Amino acid sequence: MDPVTVSTTIARPREEVFTYLADIANHPEFSDHYLVDWRLTREQSYGTGAGARFTFKAPRNRFNQADVTLVEVDAPRRIVKAGRGGKYNRTGLRAVYELEPAAGDMTRVTFTVETRPGNLADRIMESLGFRGWVKRKTAKALRRMRSILEDGEGRGERATIAGR
Repeated sequence: MDPVTVSTTIARPREEVFTYLADIANHPEFSDHYLVDWRLTREQSYGTGAGARFTFKAPRNRFNQADVTLVEVDAPRRIVKAGRGGKYNRTGLRAVYELEPAAGDMTRVTFTVETRPGNLADRIMESLGFRGWVKRKTAKALRRMRSILEDGEGRGERATIAGR
């Protein structure tokens, strides 16, 4: 899938937004409307090496498990997640959060996600509206994250090792 990019501006300092995003246990709080059943892959949920496994609720998709690991954590500018999902975990996944200072102690968050389907069948499944679905869901996730960080509202549950 070609990269999908969405962005938002959050009225919080960049360091605070970075600290929140660098803890992968926080990600279900703002993305649990389309990524569910989060489980941490290790005890440490913050920084490079932290990871999680989850189920995504994509339409017409039987193989909906994925996992990601924070592979690059460059404070306070960039966080890169890499992982795999789909049938036999053959679809690669890469997601990047880029944080830039904005006017008045605000932070511009840009989120880019792309997948690399493992074969022709996976590419065909992705071509059936998956890109638009991802863009809508990630845009909503960033709006929810903004609401959580600015107002403390709309918090979902944090991920844990055992999944609950």
